[in-house]
Amino acid sequence: MPLIQSQTDNLPYIDPAPSADSLAAANALVQAELSSESTTALHASIPALREPQFSSLVDTEHALLSEGKPRDSGVDLSRYEALDAPAAGSDVAVWRATLQKAYASAEYLRGRETNLALLETYGKNAWLVGNSQLEGLLKGLEAEIEAARIELEGVERERRERQAGLQGEVESLQNGWREGVGRLIEVLAAAEGVKGEILERRRMAAS
Repeated sequence: MPLIQSQTDNLPYIDPAPSADSLAAANALVQAELSSESTTALHASIPALREPQFSSLVDTEHALLSEGKPRDSGVDLSRYEALDAPAAGSDVAVWRATLQKAYASAEYLRGRETNLALLETYGKNAWLVGNSQLEGLLKGLEAEIEAARIELEGVERERRERQAGLQGEVESLQNGWREGVGRLIEVLAAAEGVKGEILERRRMAAS
């Protein structure tokens, strides 16, 4: 069932184009209608926006970002960075702490290397398959657009041909309507003249 139930009596290939004054008047009415409506208020059928509820940690991070302050908490990424050997003559505790950080960094890099290898093996194929699916979807949409364009051109051509075929009949009906209205006015004027003549004779007969 079509959503649009009404139709517009528009014959663009027969009717003359509107004048500049008519277009200006129509635009003025449209602008007046738009200015009377609020462009910021949501439609009644649109639900109100839900206020987000963040945790205290997220609120703290938002506050730091808004103020431009550096992060002073969270995961310390420096443990995964390349480490320099302690200075010569450092005690055993310093070497032990550096060695523990080196173990953590090596484990992180080993896991990252494994994940990158898995991504290289399987992720690339999934990406290519996804691209192929998107390409097929794009071709389908382009085919639908082309079919709709061809259908639109056919409807426009049929509409133009029909209006061109009916142009003579429409003009004949318009001329007949104008002639009929003109004759009706002449008849009404003649009737008024006869009515006045009758009233004049009645007054003369009464006198």
